[in-house]
Amino acid sequence: MSKKRCVIYPKDVQVITGRSERYGHSILVKIKVRNGKEPYQFVTLHEFAEFSGIPLAQVESYIY
Repeated sequence: MSKKRCVIYPKDVQVITGRSERYGHSILVKIKVRNGKEPYQFVTLHEFAEFSGIPLAQVESYIY
C-alpha cells in the first residue's frame, strides 16, 4: 500500500508553477498567514489548491 502525502513543500510548488523554489517558499508563507497558521505548521494540498485556484486533482497529480 503506497502512502500519499497531504502536505506541500516549496519544491512541489516549484514543479507545479515552474517558478523558483524561493517563490514556492514565499507562496507557502502567504498561505500560512492567510490561514492563521504558525510558521512551524504545514500547508496541506487542499489549502494550496484553494489559494492558487488550481484544481486539487491536478495538484495531486504532481505530488503522487
